[in-house]
Amino acid sequence: MALNNTYEARLVQQETAVGAGVQILLLVLLGSAIGMGPAGWLTGLAFALATWAVLSRALHRTRPRTFGPANRVTLGRAILVGGVTALVADSFESSPPVSLLVGLTAVALILDGVDGKVARHTGTSTALGARFDMEVDAFLILVLSVYVSTQLGPWVLLIGAMRYAFVAAAKVAAWLNAPLPPSMARKTVAAIQGICLLLAGADLLPHLANLGVALLALGSLLWSFGRDVVWLWRNSREATVTAPEAAPTVAAVAEEDRLENRVESRAAEMRLTVRVEARVEMRAEEMEMLELAVR
Repeated sequence: MALNNTYEARLVQQETAVGAGVQILLLVLLGSAIGMGPAGWLTGLAFALATWAVLSRALHRTRPRTFGPANRVTLGRAILVGGVTALVADSFESSPPVSLLVGLTAVALILDGVDGKVARHTGTSTALGARFDMEVDAFLILVLSVYVSTQLGPWVLLIGAMRYAFVAAAKVAAWLNAPLPPSMARKTVAAIQGICLLLAGADLLPHLANLGVALLALGSLLWSFGRDVVWLWRNSREATVTAPEAAPTVAAVAEEDRLENRVESRAAEMRLTVRVEARVEMRAEEMEMLELAVR
């Protein structure tokens, strides 16, 4: 059994290595097609290495039996995001084709709705898969916000940095780590971020229209995060208020138990007294009958 588990773990780890290899192959194809510069190469390779290292560590910690079809789709999206990252980095040195960046981003966004459906259909939904999908989405939004910020201004970086700022704040304020209830609005806002940034980055619309699309993305994201933070804060306040009230309740229950025990003890004593008095009366009657018989 141990040998089988070791063999399965190696197969799972091999899939991450294959993903890193495919990522490098994509970088080679991009480099040969557009003549990608050092910035693009270094950033793409760093992304491939970081993805392989983080994912391998997560798989080693959770030890799944198989990598799973849904995770393969997400890994494919991560490879595309690595290509987008390399192109965005290269854009600071040269001008890679916008159509290529838009194409890779569009496929990555389309596949975002596929991995979840595959996981539910195959019954392979896991916490690791959900986290993997979320991190790929978040990083793609960050990269796109960097790209669009070169056209519309650094304020666009708020879109990509907001999720990471929330994670950092949760390290300080523990109440931000509480689980949130499912929300279709939250999912919708997350989905439109990539679409809006892609549309603004494609530069197909007039400048004011691109500005409006980016502002729409930022505004909806601020609303979504703000709503969640308010809910978490209120939930933490209710938990803090409820906790002290629970102590008197427990004490009251304990006091009630003590009173019941005392009542039962007193009742037992009274029953014993009644039985003793009854025996005394019976003994007295026997003595009287004996005296009468003697006479």
